[in-house]
Amino acid sequence: MEQYIMTIDQGTTSTRAMLFNRRGEAQFMAQREVECLYPKPGWVEQNALSLWVSVVDVVNEVLIKADITIKDVAAIGITNQRETTVVWEKSTGRPIYNAIVWQSRQSDDICDRYKVSKKVIHQKTGLLLNPYFSASKIRFILENVPGAEKKAQAGELMFGTIDSWIIYKMTNGKVHATDITNASRTMLFNIVEERWDEELLNLFQIPFSMLPKVESSSYIFGKAAFFDSNVPITGVAGDQQAALFGQTCFHKGESKNTYGTGCFMLMNIGDKPVMSKKGLLTTIAWRINGKTTYALEGSVFVGGASVQWLRDEMKLIRDAADSERSAKMIADSEGVYVVPAFVGLGTPYWDDEVRGAIFGITRGTSKYHIVRATLESIAYQSKDVIEVMKKEAHLSLPLLKVDGGATANRYLMQFQSDILHCTIKIPKIQETTSLGVAYLAGLAIKFYSCLDEIENIHQYREEFLPKMSISEINRRYKGWKKAVAADRVFK
Repeated sequence: MEQYIMTIDQGTTSTRAMLFNRRGEAQFMAQREVECLYPKPGWVEQNALSLWVSVVDVVNEVLIKADITIKDVAAIGITNQRETTVVWEKSTGRPIYNAIVWQSRQSDDICDRYKVSKKVIHQKTGLLLNPYFSASKIRFILENVPGAEKKAQAGELMFGTIDSWIIYKMTNGKVHATDITNASRTMLFNIVEERWDEELLNLFQIPFSMLPKVESSSYIFGKAAFFDSNVPITGVAGDQQAALFGQTCFHKGESKNTYGTGCFMLMNIGDKPVMSKKGLLTTIAWRINGKTTYALEGSVFVGGASVQWLRDEMKLIRDAADSERSAKMIADSEGVYVVPAFVGLGTPYWDDEVRGAIFGITRGTSKYHIVRATLESIAYQSKDVIEVMKKEAHLSLPLLKVDGGATANRYLMQFQSDILHCTIKIPKIQETTSLGVAYLAGLAIKFYSCLDEIENIHQYREEFLPKMSISEINRRYKGWKKAVAADRVFK
């Protein structure tokens, strides 16, 4: 009987299990929604035990759908929502507090204490001082759970991002480990020296004993004994790094953009980190066979969410597909620019105070112009990020690999190709996070022999080639930059 790689993708809103064959094809999938809790404004938490239950559920369901047993699984790969933080008791394996989700702002005040150290933090971790990352979340739990500080100092508590939590539960508490990509998102890991950083641990007053062991992304972490004592966990990566790997961006300069609620762009920058001066994050993309690859990362706060706004609040379209039809009803956006800064602007502006605006409206402006300009804003924001990446990494961008829901919008994809003046490629399998960790897990056990084999079996659904002239690109992009500048003045 054919064997499979099983992947667990534990995300912010759902948990998914998938089975991949030797050709890198997704065969079966099961999914469960997971609940977010909002105890106070700006706080986002989840029940870590419920997350684990969702993993058990989807593993069992996908096996039933495939009509196989866990013995037909060659290995398991785990990819996860990054930065989300769990602290649990070593003696019982029970969390002492809810998982604090990456989005949560509840450790804002804690970050404010460390502003004087933000330069050191950036130099060591490649990250910006922000409650987004795990360090301040751990400190929040230690300060707000009675007795936690004392237990931590006594070596009685364990910390992990969601990958560590799942590994711990899958191995029946025998393995406390993480992979290097997730470690690099904690704000405690020195990405140059590739180790937990003693100075940062002292700064945040986090005992070394709480931390998981850091392993490579393609590595035999242990046996998933909760399900079967013979099935190994052999691949782990944070979701965006897994997507970069799943898009086969194995070479320096290769990049991917995920179009979701926001947009996440990562560029492979090779084996040496580049510390950004323009608000990009430097992160570890993966480590395989002792070789570490780095990436630059930038984010757009509002991508697909702007299409939801057109549908739900503005009532300008019936559904997401209607945005493409509406955009094609006119020949041009005619100087209309939408700046969808609903929650501020991300890379490279990092401006939390600015809010959304529409520029260039005339008496002849219709709903079609606003819809079209909103789609174009997603491409413009992505260009903002990519232009900074190109300058800081001293690399060109002839090709961008894309995934996510908005890639179904052919108008947006063509405009993105035009405004970037590069080829856009869409993979056949859209679940690139799961595919990436399947590739990583498969490499560790020679299910896939090497990167060349993965590149050969990887398939694309569609590509878009640029059609717009350089002068037209410059004219339109100049208008976008003027609109953003004007919006940032008016706040």
